[in-house]
Amino acid sequence: MGDIEKVKNLRKSTGAGFKDCNAALKEANGDLDKAAEILRVKGIAKASKKMSRSATEGVVAVSGDEKKMSLIEVNCETDFVAKNDDFIDFVKELSELNNDFSSNLEELQKSKMQNQKTVEENLVSLIAKIGEKITIGRTRTLNTENSRNFAYQHSVIKDNISKLVVIVSLNTIETSDEVNLFGKQISMHIAASNPIALNANEIDQALIDKEINLIAEELKNSGKPEEIAKKISLGKINKYKDENSLMSQQWVMDPKMKVKDVIKSMKLSDLNINEFVRLKIGE
Repeated sequence: MGDIEKVKNLRKSTGAGFKDCNAALKEANGDLDKAAEILRVKGIAKASKKMSRSATEGVVAVSGDEKKMSLIEVNCETDFVAKNDDFIDFVKELSELNNDFSSNLEELQKSKMQNQKTVEENLVSLIAKIGEKITIGRTRTLNTENSRNFAYQHSVIKDNISKLVVIVSLNTIETSDEVNLFGKQISMHIAASNPIALNANEIDQALIDKEINLIAEELKNSGKPEEIAKKISLGKINKYKDENSLMSQQWVMDPKMKVKDVIKSMKLSDLNINEFVRLKIGE
């Protein structure tokens, strides 16, 4: 086999660039297996250096069906790489595996992809090939019995890959047009309104305490009597809870109604929202 053919074969099997393959073959005295091992080691070295950099771009991929659905975030350094074909192919396959492993990151990283290499190994190879820091970010799986999952994608890059994805689990097995429309619309509502909890009493206390402190600072120099200031503070906190809990938010399709009112108006006794997840790159 000629040198050029060896370089081509090495590039095909490792995904490395022409110069790297040529240098590795020279170092390995033409031995393809040894050259591949050299590239693998160098790839890990390159990847390690890149891991100290910031990766704030990327994509979110959704996979699964109405019974079980998952999201996975994969970060990179630039929006250009987020649209790279090799990056997209990796994310698409990764998203299916993530759903199989129910967003168990430890099991996911050790699982084998179609090329019989682990997710970890393929990630290192991709970093070496593309030249950017790439990391697996947030993951989540919704899988509740007697329920249906609905998804909404915003700023779609390709197929199941976007910049923002919402999945919501409805506690119903009803398949009517009314439920299907609501599933689509509530997903869009969550994407637009960004609630932080399903109900007001489920908002993280640390977030409420932070808001209380901000309001206190705002009112400190207002000159208002203490009792008046307390009433204003209470009103602002209640407004904060209403605006940030899904059930009490104004319905984006009709701001005169709240989400909980829309559900009541549908007159389906078993219809409830189990949970939701909203992932957006950069948040």
